[in-house]
Amino acid sequence: MTEEKNKYEQMLALYNTDIDDAAVGRIVGTLLSEHLAENNTRDVKQFLLNSVELTTLKTTDSEESVMKFTENVNKFDDLYPELGHVATICVYPRFAKTVYETLENEDVIITCVSGSFPSSQTFIEVKVAETALALKDGAEEIDIVMNVGQFLSGDYEGVADEISELKAVCGDKKMKVILETGALGTASNIKKAALLAMYAGADYIKTSTGKLEPAATPEAAFVMCQAIKEYHDRTGVQIGFKPAGGMKTVEDTLKYYTIVKEVLGEKWLTNQWLRLGTSGVANLLLSDVVGEEVKVF
Repeated sequence: MTEEKNKYEQMLALYNTDIDDAAVGRIVGTLLSEHLAENNTRDVKQFLLNSVELTTLKTTDSEESVMKFTENVNKFDDLYPELGHVATICVYPRFAKTVYETLENEDVIITCVSGSFPSSQTFIEVKVAETALALKDGAEEIDIVMNVGQFLSGDYEGVADEISELKAVCGDKKMKVILETGALGTASNIKKAALLAMYAGADYIKTSTGKLEPAATPEAAFVMCQAIKEYHDRTGVQIGFKPAGGMKTVEDTLKYYTIVKEVLGEKWLTNQWLRLGTSGVANLLLSDVVGEEVKVF
C-alpha cells in the first residue's frame, strides 16, 4: 500500500500544486478582460451550441419525459440542419435505452452519469454494475464523480484505484471524471484532483455535478485547464474538459471558451475535447445564432 501511495505522490510531485487562490483570481480576471470580447461572435456561439451536453437529471424524469427530451434534439435537426447538433444527450442510466431507441441523429452521443451520481457514496461493486448496465443499454460515454470524501481524507490511492476500475469497465468508451470543484475548497486541491483523475484514466475532467454550489467557476476551470496542459506537455496524452453547472447566460459560456482557448489552444476547440454542461443556456445560444428568440430544447 505504501508503494502505491508513493506512486501517486511521486506523480503529483512532478507538478506545481502549491497554488495561491487569490493569484488565480487575478490571472483569470485579466485573461477575461483582455480576451472575452473578441470571442463574442456568431461562429463561437454556434460552436458552443454544438458542444452542449443536453442533460436531464431530475428526480421527476420518466421514460415519457426523456423520450420527449430526446425528440427535441430530433426536432432541432429537422429545423436547423445547417447548424450541426448538440454534442450529447446525458441521462440517468435507466434511461439509456430510451434515448437509444428515440434518438435519430447517430452523431449525437448518448451519455450516462453513473457510479452513484451525484454523491459517489456507494460500494464499488454497485458502481461497476451500474456502469456496465448503462453501457449495455446504449451509453457511449460515462460520467462518474470522484470520491471527494476519500480525496479530502488524503486517500489518493483509493480515489485513483476506483477511477481506474471504472475506466476498465468503460473500455474504449470515454469516461469523464467529475471533480466537484466546489467541494474541494482550494485551487491546490482542484489541481491535485485533476492530475489524479487523468493519471488514473479519465478521458475528460469535469468541474461539477451541478447539484452543489458553487458549481463551475472560471477560476476552477482555469486551474483544471492548466493541469490538462501540463499533463499533456509531460505525457502527450490529450484530455478533454467539461465545465458544468452554474452557467446561466451566453456570456458565461463565452468565459469558459475564452479560458480554454487561451490556456489550451486551438487543439481543444472542437466538440470532441470541449463540452459544456449547460442545458439551460442551449436555447439562448440558439437564439443568438439565428437572430431571434426561439425555444427548441
